Amino acid sequence: MKDLKIEQKRSLSRLEAADQLAALAAALRQGEDAELELEPWKLSLRIPADLRGEIELEVGDGEIELEIEFKWSTAPAAPTTKRTATKRTATRRSAAKRTVAKKS
Repeated sequence: MKDLKIEQKRSLSRLEAADQLAALAAALRQGEDAELELEPWKLSLRIPADLRGEIELEVGDGEIELEIEFKWSTAPAAPTTKRTATKRTATRRSAAKRTVAKKS
């Protein structure tokens, strides 16, 4: 069971879609709370520094569906030690090298 679910479906222009994505991207980049306009509400989210992401594309039945999903834990973050942070950075670099190699 979900603690809370808010869903909004509506038609958007490309400009409106771009504005929503740009506002979210700016908040992620600046480390601020993300504020999303969900008429008639404004949703404010505190997003942590580390999160998981998923991009899904489905084509069929005369439509294209693109989903961009971010997930993060609501549990308090455990204190990060210098050793843990170094290991996490090394893992990210390794993953980035594999991604670049696949694209070549």
